[in-house]
Amino acid sequence: MKQNHVDIVTLGCSKNLVDSEILMKQFELNGYSCSHDSKRPCGEIAVINTCGFIGDAKEESINTILEYAERKKKGKLNKLFVMGCLSQRYKKELEEELPEVDKFYGKFDYKQLISDLGMVEIPEQYSGRTLTTPGHYAYVKISEGCDRHCAYCAIPIMTGRHKSRPMQEITDEIKSLVSQGVKEFQIIAQELTFYGKDIDGKAHIAELVSDISDIDGVEWIRLHYAYPAQFPYELLDVMREKKNVCKYLDIALQHISDNMLTAMHRHITKEETYRLIERIRKEVPGIAIRTTLLVGFPGETDEDFRELMEFTRMARFERMGAFAYSEEEGTYGAIHYKDDVPDETKEKRLSELMLLQQSISAELEEEKVGTVMKVIIDRKEGDYYIGRTEFSSPEVDPEVLIKADERVLRKGNFYDVMITGSEEFDLYATTVF
Repeated sequence: MKQNHVDIVTLGCSKNLVDSEILMKQFELNGYSCSHDSKRPCGEIAVINTCGFIGDAKEESINTILEYAERKKKGKLNKLFVMGCLSQRYKKELEEELPEVDKFYGKFDYKQLISDLGMVEIPEQYSGRTLTTPGHYAYVKISEGCDRHCAYCAIPIMTGRHKSRPMQEITDEIKSLVSQGVKEFQIIAQELTFYGKDIDGKAHIAELVSDISDIDGVEWIRLHYAYPAQFPYELLDVMREKKNVCKYLDIALQHISDNMLTAMHRHITKEETYRLIERIRKEVPGIAIRTTLLVGFPGETDEDFRELMEFTRMARFERMGAFAYSEEEGTYGAIHYKDDVPDETKEKRLSELMLLQQSISAELEEEKVGTVMKVIIDRKEGDYYIGRTEFSSPEVDPEVLIKADERVLRKGNFYDVMITGSEEFDLYATTVF
């Protein structure tokens, strides 16, 4: 066991990752060393940053806590703390079931841990973050919470109402990160297109992205996660006109049938969704759209699912994720609907949908063969350098593989490459001299 060392484990989304990075910096400023997601934890303190989004995420969080609780029982750990969304929502129950945990913190009070350990908490604007990502990219969270209250989603229960960060605070953070060598920024929020509405009733996401794009040293800006209803179309002007704003938009659509959209409380219709996709593609030529779809929501019929499959064929999303409905207590869906789609049907529909997307992705990637594209190098892995185009976000999207014996490439640098081959999700390339 290493004294004055902290192991921090982050589960769930990139928004949680930002919180972990802030906490790590606080520990380091107080004289501790930290490891993040270490395969060989060795610290005297462990902090588990949990996710509580769906059943699988909850299970992973509980299993991780139990794993570290066992380490504590064996004398390999002195203190165990838990924070994040699961802890925010089920704090009382967790305290009763897991007495091995020294203290549970929620989504927003986790920095209290520093004070509880007798250390000095330094204001975030002066402390910054310890990046766990490669040094050339970072996630920047522009807001917390969500006002949408979709029928299947427990996130507003855990995170509360939408709260935008001040624009100046965000741009100051990005300038600080640029000074540390960060070139690429993933702008994240539970619902980024709502940004600013809680301040003066108006969406200011286009203004914010434009201001970020004007900061010297910002090479790429990528946007996660937009909401389709009341979409701020002025954002498309910024995406089209600003060269460092990637032609990439992560917008969760969830479904297409009017029956499902109404039941899910999505506040948009099938016709409006088709028009939205058409307009996005028209106003930002060449854009890569990433979406998330949901199957097996209560009441989903075979016809609803056929509409979803047809929509996926027509829209030809460059990137797509999907998941089967998981009933979350406290949500409108859990209270008012019966979870009446059998698990076998959910899994069958999910498999069919993902197989369709796999074939679409393979066709779209193959179309890139023979073209020259700009990539940023993330890492070297075996015989290949691994890079990404502007159309791919870290961790979740296709990558570009470049033979490492061609020439020496530097992590975090941009290169022009010729695409020489493709698979269902990844590309192969050679550098252009």
